Amino acid sequence: MAHRAGYVAILGRPNVGKSTLLNALVGTKVSIVTPKPQTTRNRILGIRTLPDAQVVFLDTPGIHEARSLINRRMVETARQALAEADVVLVLVDAAAAVTPGDRALAGTLAPLAATSIVVVNKADRVSRPALLPIMAAMGELLPGREIIPASALTGDNVETVLGRVVAALPAGEPFYQAEEYTTATERFLVQELVREQLFRQTDEEVPYGTAVLVEEFTEKPERNVLVLRATILVDRPSQKPIVIGAGGQRLREIGRRARLEMEALFGRRVFLELFVKVEPGWSKNPRRLAELGL
Repeated sequence: MAHRAGYVAILGRPNVGKSTLLNALVGTKVSIVTPKPQTTRNRILGIRTLPDAQVVFLDTPGIHEARSLINRRMVETARQALAEADVVLVLVDAAAAVTPGDRALAGTLAPLAATSIVVVNKADRVSRPALLPIMAAMGELLPGREIIPASALTGDNVETVLGRVVAALPAGEPFYQAEEYTTATERFLVQELVREQLFRQTDEEVPYGTAVLVEEFTEKPERNVLVLRATILVDRPSQKPIVIGAGGQRLREIGRRARLEMEALFGRRVFLELFVKVEPGWSKNPRRLAELGL
């Protein structure tokens, strides 16, 4: 049997579970996950190497109506992934049924040459009979495509999704070494793990006005320690005390939880310092967005 290799774009509206599915398909955490929509800002690449195939997954920001510069760049990032994809996984939230946003995305995908596979995610949240009208509606929007109910959270049918993806890939040699699971730099992973905790530890609009810059990344192999220093950018002065919290408690908790994630990911001890800086308009500054990979 010929070896298969190719790129798979994971597309869908915000908060349909794209990052959770990416992590489940790759088998390790490469993309941050929070309950809030529009957590993913950059294109995240995850690699799954099997004996007879290598699948390169492209996690993307949610496709939504974008007004601000940062949101327009996020949506453009998602659409660019389509141009590279051999297969497109279209995610629909089973708990939300088929929305106008899903219909618009299906309309974009219908004429494309790339193979599309529909994943009705979060199937664990609804009864099986409730899945049928969703699958029927997506079958009308994307006729002839395979439709798979699954749960990225519980792992139900994730291996089925992976199998269908592999079967749809073209023949080809691997793009990456077998031990690689992402092309993201360690600095980027640090930035994302801090940002994940910002989303989890702050409310409402606060995390959307924040970004993380890694200022220091020093390896000390003799002590098996990573020394990290990162700055959290906030858009407004009123956001700084919210991120810091009373007596610095929230910032310490953000750092503690992010550090534990980093130690699990990197397999060594981590010393992490966090600072908060007010930078009005950072999300409208093209130079700053470029520094953040947007």
